[in-house]
Amino acid sequence: QLVESGGGLVHTGGSLTLSCAASKLTYHEISWFRQAPGKEREGVSCISSRDRSTWYADSVKGRFTMTRDNANKTVVYLQMNNLQPDDTAVYYCGLGVVQSSSWYIAPIYDYWGQGTQVTVSS
Repeated sequence: QLVESGGGLVHTGGSLTLSCAASKLTYHEISWFRQAPGKEREGVSCISSRDRSTWYADSVKGRFTMTRDNANKTVVYLQMNNLQPDDTAVYYCGLGVVQSSSWYIAPIYDYWGQGTQVTVSS
């Protein structure tokens, strides 16, 4: 139901844009998560389908921007600027009914994409 794309290898300070396409949008929110080797899945950002409100992890605020395609509401993007080696991870999009106070909690999501690798070299 969810397909991510756009990952790759960049140098520190570089940029990438990830895309996530949902086959349907039954639920309200789509979020981006990431998981580095040996670490738990971490919430990165979330966008509400109701009013396009966005929420971000403190670690990416000011560097990452999540948007929704104006023509196709089932497609979202994650623009990542000033990438750092700590941003290296597999990035996943998740689909679920979440609230602004809980969007970053991975187990409450119902669907996940296959993930796309982002590697930032120092």
